Amino acid sequence: MVVVTYMNLLKYLISKFFFKQLIKSFAIVSFLLIILFFYLKISTNHNNYIKVPYLIGIKFEDAIQILEEKKLNYVVIDSALYNPNFSKFSILDQIPKSNSEVKKNRKIYLTLNPSNYGKVSIPKIIQITQRSATSALLASNLEIGEITYEDNIGKDMVLKIFLSGKELNEGDLVPKKSKIDLVLGNGQILENNQ
Repeated sequence: MVVVTYMNLLKYLISKFFFKQLIKSFAIVSFLLIILFFYLKISTNHNNYIKVPYLIGIKFEDAIQILEEKKLNYVVIDSALYNPNFSKFSILDQIPKSNSEVKKNRKIYLTLNPSNYGKVSIPKIIQITQRSATSALLASNLEIGEITYEDNIGKDMVLKIFLSGKELNEGDLVPKKSKIDLVLGNGQILENNQ
């Protein structure tokens, strides 16, 4: 009985009916694969790339316009680090980098320059030496501006501090990276004119 089944199977495999069914199946599968190939090519934009533009230093509004023209999306990443070399709300960094090839509607991550530095408190530097005051100011993310001298017995002792001509006190809030002007004693005794 098993021999008869094998014989029937062999007859079926070499019959015209089997070959017709095999050709029909091959044609249907090929047709479906061709449709799938073209569908994937259209839906995934295969080999259709857009070069990412160079956006660093460009104002945010202009960058949005450029990205929209190229059919790219964007995500803004806030930056806490103000960079004085760039204008407010300009692009500091971008991911992916410029000239990278991406597909349409890809998200470009933008890091913006904030409107200003954060604020820091003026440390206690009145009546201490210039060297200690300089260290304290630099540690507070402040910079040293002009240094002037007045007659005072305390040589290189900080007498007053200013920001843009306005006298400051300990604890006053100023923007980071501000240039603090120092008035120091010159080591001379104050002479009274009589």
